[in-house]
Amino acid sequence: MRKSRDIDAELMPLQDKQRSLKLKRITQFGEPVTATGSDALDLETLAGVLLDAVERAKTDPSTKGAWQRRGESFFRRERRAKSNGAGDTAPGATSGRGGAVPNHNGVQPG
Repeated sequence: MRKSRDIDAELMPLQDKQRSLKLKRITQFGEPVTATGSDALDLETLAGVLLDAVERAKTDPSTKGAWQRRGESFFRRERRAKSNGAGDTAPGATSGRGGAVPNHNGVQPG
C-alpha cells in the first residue's frame, strides 16, 4: 500500500519562501528610493514620477540606457564615499550589487 502525501505540509515551506522573497524584493526596491532622497516626495508624486518613467522608457529606449548609466554612476559614488568613510548614506544603499542596484542589464536580480 502506498503512503499518502501531505500536500499541505509540502506547500507550507514553499509559501514561506515565497513570502520571504516578496518581502526581500520590497525592501530592495525601497533602498534606492531612500538612497536617492526620493522618500522625501509624497507617495502620489513618487508614483507619478515612476509612471512617467515607465511611459518614457517604452517610447524611447535610449532614455532607459541614459537613466541606467546615471544610476550606476550614483551608486558607484555612494560606495566610494562609504568606503572612504565620507558622507551619510542610507543603510543598504552601498551594499554593492546585493539586489538594491540593478545589474548591467537593468534587471533586478531575483
